[in-house]
Amino acid sequence: MRRRIISLTMLAALVAIVLFALPLGIAVMQYYRDDTKGDLERAADTVALAVSGDLTAGRTPTLPPLDRADDEVGGVVGIYGPDARLLAGNGPAVGGAVERQAASATVDVVLGREADDVVLAVPVLSGTRVTGVVRAAQPMAELRMRVALTWLGMVGLAIAAIGVSWLLARRFTTRLVRPLEELAAAAGRLGDGDFTARGPRAGIAEIDRVGEALDATAERIGETLERERAFSAEASHQLRNPLTGLRLQLEAALETPAADPYAAIRAGIASADRLERTIEDLLALGRERRAPQAELDLDALLEEIRQAGEAVLGPQGRALRITREDPPTARVAAAAVRQVLGVLLDNAATHGRGTVTVVARDAGDALAIDVADEGPDLGETDPFATAPSGHGIGLRLARSLAEAEGGRLRLSRPDPPTFTVLLPAGHRNDSP
Repeated sequence: MRRRIISLTMLAALVAIVLFALPLGIAVMQYYRDDTKGDLERAADTVALAVSGDLTAGRTPTLPPLDRADDEVGGVVGIYGPDARLLAGNGPAVGGAVERQAASATVDVVLGREADDVVLAVPVLSGTRVTGVVRAAQPMAELRMRVALTWLGMVGLAIAAIGVSWLLARRFTTRLVRPLEELAAAAGRLGDGDFTARGPRAGIAEIDRVGEALDATAERIGETLERERAFSAEASHQLRNPLTGLRLQLEAALETPAADPYAAIRAGIASADRLERTIEDLLALGRERRAPQAELDLDALLEEIRQAGEAVLGPQGRALRITREDPPTARVAAAAVRQVLGVLLDNAATHGRGTVTVVARDAGDALAIDVADEGPDLGETDPFATAPSGHGIGLRLARSLAEAEGGRLRLSRPDPPTFTVLLPAGHRNDSP
C-alpha cells in the first residue's frame, strides 16, 4: 500500500508538472523571442536617430557609440544605404532580404533570419524618401542559450518538485499507513482472542473513528465473553439443585424396593421437568432473550418452589413451610424470579439446617419473598462472596438476576439466616 500511494502521488505530481511545464516552456521561448526583438529594435532606433541627419545630407555616416545596455543586447549593428550596401558598422557587405524589404519603406520594422542570426532592420526616412537602413543582428546561439538555460532551470525545479513530492508522499504515507497497519494488527489480536487489543490514534479523524469502533467492539466482545464465562460457572452451580433432588429421589426408591415404583418414576419425571425448565430459563437469561415482564403468577411460582423444596429437603428429613401474608402483585420475568428462589432454596438445603420457611409478603412498594432456615448465625460473613469451596456463586447469580429485574436481593437477617428478594410491585387487584 505504501508503494502504491507513493507511486500514485509521484504520477500525479509528474502529470501536473508536464501539464504546467509544456505551455510555460513555449511561453518562455516566445518571451525571449519578443525580448530579443525589442532589444534589437531599441538598438536600431537609437542608431537611426543618430545618423538620420548624415544620411539626409548625403554624408557618410559614422556609427555612434551605443549605451552599454544597447551594445550588449543589440549585438552587431550596421548602416546600409538605400541600395542595401554597407556604409558603416558591422554586417555583410550587401544586405539581404531583410535590408532590402526595409529599404522599400513598406514597413516600419522588418524581422527575420539571415544565416544563423536574428536580424532586425528599420528604414531611415527623410519625408517619404528612404535615405538608409539600420540593421541590428544577434546570433541565434545566444537566443537558444537563453531559452535552454531557462528550460534547464525549469527542469531542475521540476526535479526538485518531484523530490519534494516524494518526500512528502513518504511522510504522509507513513502517517496514513502506519495506523492502518496497527489497526490490522489490533484486529488480528482481537481475532486471536486478545480482547484487550486497542486501536491506535493517528490524529486522522477517519482512522480514529475506525479505531474507536474497534475498541468498542473489543470491549463489548470481551465483556460479553466474560459475562458468559461467569454465567456458565454460576449456571452450572445452579443446575445442581434439580439434579441433586432427582438423584436423592432415585436413591430413596432403590433403598425402599417395596415402595410403589410408579411414585418414584412420577417424582423423577417431575424433577426432570424442573431441570429442563431450569436449563431453558438459564439459556434464555444468559443470552439476554428474556421474556417481556408480565404480572407474576405467584401461586404457580410458590407451587413450583414447594415441589422443588420437597424433592431436595425430603430425603434430608427437613420440612418446607410456605406462607402468604397479603403479597402484592409484581411485574417481572417469571423465569428470573424462579431462578432466584431456586438459588436461595438450594443455598438453604446445602448450607442451612432445620425447616426452610418461604414467606411472600407486602413490603410497601415491593413484593418481598423471604427464604429462611434454622442454620447457624452468619455473623459478619458476606454470603455473596465467592469462597474457595464455591459457596456464594449461586447467590451472586441470584443477585444479578434480581437487579436485572429492577429488584434487590439481600441478607435481611444473619440469625436465623434470612434472604429477602424485593421485586417492584405492580397494581393491586383489590376488590372495591
